[in-house]
Amino acid sequence: MSVLPGDIGPAPQATFVKICGLKTERAVAAAVAAGADAVGFVFAESPRQVTPARAMALCRDLSPIVMKVAVMRHPAPAEWQAVWDKFDPDWLQTDAGDFAALKLPEPVTPVPVYRDVAGLDEDAAAAADLILFEAAASGRGERADWDRAARLAARTRLILAGGLTPENVGEAIRRVRPFGVDVSSGVESRPGVKDPARIEDFIAAVREAERVNAG
Repeated sequence: MSVLPGDIGPAPQATFVKICGLKTERAVAAAVAAGADAVGFVFAESPRQVTPARAMALCRDLSPIVMKVAVMRHPAPAEWQAVWDKFDPDWLQTDAGDFAALKLPEPVTPVPVYRDVAGLDEDAAAAADLILFEAAASGRGERADWDRAARLAARTRLILAGGLTPENVGEAIRRVRPFGVDVSSGVESRPGVKDPARIEDFIAAVREAERVNAG
């Protein structure tokens, strides 16, 4: 069962970490072992796409303290219903405009995606309790504008995505001060294939950034 964003994840001083685009037992195990707070499964067209049944199987032994995130893109109501029925996610992550056409069961937390595009309505984004701020295109390693992200992170709980890697996530946290960070392609050996060592390095870099910022 899901919980409200205010009750999720680590202590307030810690950065929430989501590892996204998981497809294998090995990748899920690596994310959990490294200390991820959430694991994301992509149901939109992508090298990382899985079926709802496959995602459910991958989460069979997942601790309830790790959030299960359904990642979609402009889903039809029937597509979302299939994911809900067969996967039972804690969160639904999709573009902000998609939610108007979707019915979410009470246990599911909406995570609206706002993209780094010229026409972004920052006031609308800041009005949401929890958002994911992404580059204009997902899953390509493109970096979002960190200055814009910092403005939004000062107004709402923002999970920063887009172009993050073990090498730059510390600087991203220092500059943006996000509620959380989300990585997919930045911890892969090739598109769609997660590298357990890079997952571990990514989360270690997040925790090191927290230590430095706390000092």
